[in-house]
Amino acid sequence: MGTYLLIFAGCAAVAVNQRTAGTVTFPGVCITWGLAVMVMVYSVGHISGAHLNPAVTLAFATCGRFPWRQVPAYAAAQVTGSTAASLTLRLLFGSEPEHFFGTVPSGSDVQSLVLEFILTFYLMFGVSGVATDNRAVSNPCPSH
Repeated sequence: MGTYLLIFAGCAAVAVNQRTAGTVTFPGVCITWGLAVMVMVYSVGHISGAHLNPAVTLAFATCGRFPWRQVPAYAAAQVTGSTAASLTLRLLFGSEPEHFFGTVPSGSDVQSLVLEFILTFYLMFGVSGVATDNRAVSNPCPSH
């Protein structure tokens, strides 16, 4: 559910911005993605550990903070959630080629792969450092 809502909100912001000649704006799209992540972390973080995409699940398993035997089930749920969100948006906005809201790499495939790897590494480095460190505050408001 967390992945579905994240992908739905973020991609819907992109779709609406595309269809309405930029009324959402680039900062609006970025804020939508950021707020969607924040809402999902607060909403389902206590249930699933806020594993909203397979990269997070793999990062946690690699750091020894998540059992490897559960990785396939989590990844399957994440892919299912994102696929369902994409299908919902396709139903709402249509499937004509001009309604494709993705990005096309401006460089080579290898360049795109390297950039994606580096950016994903930075994201997972931050997530792993904050969420798996024993010194991180796990309950900022302890009960008295």
